[in-house]
Amino acid sequence: MASGTAAVRTGRTVRTGLVAIALASAALATGAGGAHGATGGGDGGTVEPGGGTGGKHGYSMRTDARFAPPGAFVPSAAVTYDTRLVPAGSWIEVGQRSAERGATTVKLRVTGLKAGHEYGAHVHRKPCGADPAAAGGHYQHRPSTDPADVNAGNEVWLDFTADSRGAGAASARHNWNFRFGEAASVVLHSAPGSSGARLACFSVPFGWAA
Repeated sequence: MASGTAAVRTGRTVRTGLVAIALASAALATGAGGAHGATGGGDGGTVEPGGGTGGKHGYSMRTDARFAPPGAFVPSAAVTYDTRLVPAGSWIEVGQRSAERGATTVKLRVTGLKAGHEYGAHVHRKPCGADPAAAGGHYQHRPSTDPADVNAGNEVWLDFTADSRGAGAASARHNWNFRFGEAASVVLHSAPGSSGARLACFSVPFGWAA
């Protein structure tokens, strides 16, 4: 009888341990909770997936995640389409700070990418999807079809070169705020500037300041 009771307790312990490991893995891959989640600021508004809120006293946010391929068993807000240049498990963090009716600063940090590669990075209009085109076009302060308006002054460009450890960082500051609901992701490209294949995408809850 005693040995049977011990066996039942052992089985429950194993099952409990497996559940805990699965939950921890899911949180790591999706960037959910704690340091891996988005935190909103400004006037105390919440940050929701797929689009941030605004605040009458400004807005601030920071969010991060680890890249996973489309269709991964544990989905992530960060999707890689080219695991050679953006390996699964590599990390990205994006932050935003917008002043009331004033300047907006967007910061980017990454680790685990291909050492020495020059990457392009821009804020895009829509959330990420399994198809790289899902993120839509670049966010533009002055929406335009003129190629001359595809520039770092009218858009948010965060180009960087990965160092010897595959880490990189960039920051962009503009004297304008995002429009509500029109900025939703950061896309990494294969080359700096206005062109380059879409390598990866991170859905970000960008917000606005009234």
